[in-house]
Amino acid sequence: MKQGGDGLDLDSSLGYLLKQAHSALRAAMDAALRPLGTTVPQYACLELLAQRPGLSNSDLARGAFVTRQSMNVLLQALERDGLVSRPERPVAGRTLPVELTAAGLKQLHAASSAVNSVEEKMRQGLDPNEQTQLRQLLAACTTALEKP
Repeated sequence: MKQGGDGLDLDSSLGYLLKQAHSALRAAMDAALRPLGTTVPQYACLELLAQRPGLSNSDLARGAFVTRQSMNVLLQALERDGLVSRPERPVAGRTLPVELTAAGLKQLHAASSAVNSVEEKMRQGLDPNEQTQLRQLLAACTTALEKP
């Protein structure tokens, strides 16, 4: 219901609806991870490391949607807590590959379970075909925006 002016119709704006969905997802993930003492960026970092061991700080930052500086602080905390390890010196070039420790893997399993519960709740109203279609549509939107 657009009231006037040249602004967006928030009721039908895809960008606004995506932002609402993102905010609701983030709040639900924060609530699910809080009892585990884990934040969404920490969970994202642990998940990325489990799926792609040895990623650099820059790669992790891109994958977790945070700045390199924020990722460095996050990694220092995870390393201090014994959840990740990094070599003292670069293995090749200037990169310090990060790896999950046994404690990090245990924390990841608990966090993944919490996040999976949130995603299941989010998908409740969608049948499998709608879920597939939504994935395809979101991927198409991302691809369109990333084209030069």
